[in-house]
Amino acid sequence: MFKLTAADSPRHPDRSLQRLSWPLLLIAIVTVGFGPRAIPAAPPITPKEAEAKTAKDMKPYSQKIPGTRTSFGMLPIPGGEFVLGSPAGEADREADEGPQLKVKIEPFWMGKHEVTWDEYDVWSFNLDIQRRKLAGIKPTPLDKTADVVTRPTKPYTDMTFGMGHNGYPAICMTQLAAKMYCRWLSAKTGHFYRLPTEAEWEYACRAGTSTAYHFGNDPKALGQYAWYYDNSDEAYHKVGLKKPNPWGLHDMHGNVSEWVLDAYAAKHYAQFTGKPSPLRPLQLLRQSKKLYPRIVRGGSWDDDPEELRAANRIFSSDEWKMQDPQLPQSIWYHTDALFVGFRIIRPLKVPPENVRRKYDLDAAPDIKNQND
Repeated sequence: MFKLTAADSPRHPDRSLQRLSWPLLLIAIVTVGFGPRAIPAAPPITPKEAEAKTAKDMKPYSQKIPGTRTSFGMLPIPGGEFVLGSPAGEADREADEGPQLKVKIEPFWMGKHEVTWDEYDVWSFNLDIQRRKLAGIKPTPLDKTADVVTRPTKPYTDMTFGMGHNGYPAICMTQLAAKMYCRWLSAKTGHFYRLPTEAEWEYACRAGTSTAYHFGNDPKALGQYAWYYDNSDEAYHKVGLKKPNPWGLHDMHGNVSEWVLDAYAAKHYAQFTGKPSPLRPLQLLRQSKKLYPRIVRGGSWDDDPEELRAANRIFSSDEWKMQDPQLPQSIWYHTDALFVGFRIIRPLKVPPENVRRKYDLDAAPDIKNQND
């Protein structure tokens, strides 16, 4: 089982009880009114499909977030080699997509869909903690570790911007927020989740193909697989409504662009020319202490077809925070990035803690909100 070191206690924002069901509220009333002893904590139920020691053992699985009714699906991505980047002759190719590099990928599971608001809100609004308190349920050891992972301050507005909540991809978070969600989910479930590297993301998107899109080179077929500018009606859509790629992943093209671990540099690939190949994802991972620019992949509901290509690289800027009224501006929200979300992976082989620290695979445990 993956173990995560607890962070310092965070500031927990308040949350309306409007999302709680009437049965749960009844439990809360009984608990408060008559004061029974707290219900013993039930151990988290890990599906047997989630347990694997070798690549051959890896299977698709659905995992409930412990203590909630919310679940997420993970699909096994086989290990292998592929060519990162686009060939010189690909239509609409950008210079930063080359030179192409051969990369070797170890097997991992990847989210079948982008992380939805249903999942993200459990962490960001403490819904798991509130539910336990209202029902009088004791926290498990995993709960106790997850409870002290820092959670964001309240957003200044509805971050769905009226585009939809249940079943829709979570948006507007910073890369740090996406990484912290992964840290919390790892603590909550006992399995190690993180953002993919840029190379892992492209490998999963291509799913064994080498064309501009995982379905071929002709963008005329894009509408079957993706929400983008021409068919999105200027909004994101529920996850999983379009056809998946050959490995069963939905919305790898379009809907929302997805955070990866990497910082951006236009000539990053060029520095690996002539080095022994195949390269490994962590060799290629670009780190930076600067906030901008960092990379999202896949294109979004607000993008043209060429920006949804598997090799296309999109990077963040301070313009993604222009509407943020907070001073200092929030470390958690990109209020102008209505097109940015994320998807999680879980590597078959959990990297040791020193590797996770070296490559910043986890969010730091001592992150605090500015007003704590």
